[in-house]
Amino acid sequence: MLGILYPSSPSPEGWQRSPLRAQLRELGWVEGKTIAFERRHAKGDYARLPALAAELVRLPVDVIITYSTPAAFAAKQATSTIPIVIASGVEDPAALGLVSSLARPGGNVTGSVTGGLGVGMFGKRVQLLKEVVPHLTRLDELYNPENPSQARDPAAYAPVLQMGVQVQRFAVRDAATLEHALAEIAKRKPDALLIAADPATTVAHSKSIVDFAVRHRLPTMGFARDQVEDGALMYYGLSYLVQLRQAAYYVDKILKGSKPADLPVQLASQLELLINLKTAKAIGLTIPPSVLGRADQLIE
Repeated sequence: MLGILYPSSPSPEGWQRSPLRAQLRELGWVEGKTIAFERRHAKGDYARLPALAAELVRLPVDVIITYSTPAAFAAKQATSTIPIVIASGVEDPAALGLVSSLARPGGNVTGSVTGGLGVGMFGKRVQLLKEVVPHLTRLDELYNPENPSQARDPAAYAPVLQMGVQVQRFAVRDAATLEHALAEIAKRKPDALLIAADPATTVAHSKSIVDFAVRHRLPTMGFARDQVEDGALMYYGLSYLVQLRQAAYYVDKILKGSKPADLPVQLASQLELLINLKTAKAIGLTIPPSVLGRADQLIE
């Protein structure tokens, strides 16, 4: 039995399309036949994660799969014996104390992580926005300060400032603060919007954020493929589809007898650039050929 710990509430349709679930099926772990899932959703409230993790431990499940840094911490605090596989949302588990080291985790936690990929990704995303929106000088960003992965080293802003771009961050902790942030952004009329991935807030309210951006003709850098498919202008970053498939391999190995302590944490590194041409047309933006030529997928 596998326990899955979410900070948000993914839709049933999203679970049916889950790359992790699909990869496990390819590896012979078929839901209802060779494996069962116990999913727990914090519904956007990180404070609920410890109790949900403890619930999975009491069942008990054979492996806990976590989405996001807060979920990984909650699972580790709940058990030191049940294997924990990080599926997404953690950048550097060694720095956070989730594992002893990436090469030798040493405990009950392992998985697929971004491994510092996000450090330079901020600047690269702003650079892409600058290429698409040459007049970009004011960039607003939505983020959740309660998510450790949303913290940003001040050094990350140096290359952005050199581009002549000023960044205003808006803290979003729930639906109410999101509504307030979007109202402020509407008044400010920035040149573009960047959305940091937070399962409890920006992911949970992804569609409403995208609809807001299109309505206000705001070029938006989203946080994942799904968001671009929903209408965000573009996404550049990690292929979460690949990362979730990697996590499935860890689960497979553990169920076959491997110990998390002996499974090195894997760095997810495959990047993708996605552009929604329909959205570009809707907001009156022409994507330069130099950017179009680098896209892995154009959504029309």
